[in-house]
Amino acid sequence: MKRWTKALVIGATALLGLTACANGSQGAQKKIETVKLGLVGDDTREWDIAKETLADQGINLEYVKFSDYNQPNQALAQGEVDLNAFQTKVYLNNFNEQYGADLVGIGNTVVTPLAIYSNKYDKIEDLPDGAKVSIPNDVTMGGRSLILLESAGLIEVDDAAGITPTLSDITKNDKNLQIEEMDASQTPRSLGDVDIALINSNYAVEAGLNPKIDGIFTEPINEKSEPYVNVVAARKEDADNAIYAKVVDAYQTDETAKVIDEIGKGVNIAAWKEFGKK
Repeated sequence: MKRWTKALVIGATALLGLTACANGSQGAQKKIETVKLGLVGDDTREWDIAKETLADQGINLEYVKFSDYNQPNQALAQGEVDLNAFQTKVYLNNFNEQYGADLVGIGNTVVTPLAIYSNKYDKIEDLPDGAKVSIPNDVTMGGRSLILLESAGLIEVDDAAGITPTLSDITKNDKNLQIEEMDASQTPRSLGDVDIALINSNYAVEAGLNPKIDGIFTEPINEKSEPYVNVVAARKEDADNAIYAKVVDAYQTDETAKVIDEIGKGVNIAAWKEFGKK
């Protein structure tokens, strides 16, 4: 009887051990990696396809939303998010220089052209002397706006300023344009108060504007647009992180490119198709 009881105990213990191993294996299989992605604004459609793809690979892409351009890089540098996707290469470089940060681009996303909009005029040529102009107040988008105003024949800027000229770099302003700087997200709202506003297409679309129809002068996309390619950014030590590489791969697909085209009303471009994946 004792032998039978002992054998029963041993058998039950072994069975429990096997069950524990099986449960452990299932637990390992169900382990989910969470990647926090910082985005600006509420529209996540550009990333939703990637999110679904990654879920099938055991990666939970968690959106962390910010209201403006000032927060996502600080959050990334401080480890509050793992990646962010909102900024151009030139903006990223300027942030690193300004704050001594070490953030890097690990994948190209989209190019969103800048355009000039007006509620008062249909043509740039109709703009009167002393016209009020609103542009973004950050160094990169502000500089980009001044270059676009120069391309439109409205001002001239000092070539020595490169791609980030400021108001002090304007060398010719025959129309005496009154240029007001403001947060990029506020430029669409300024249309009722100014003669023209320079608005990036993501903010323009959010405001109900169609860049192809409503823009009276649009920035061309060509080889000079490389600095304005948007990127997925990571901390430098995570540049070769295999999980983050999967996030980029899940994003850079033909399906995402179609969504980019739809969101941008035909003016936004899938940057990895035009300028390479990184």
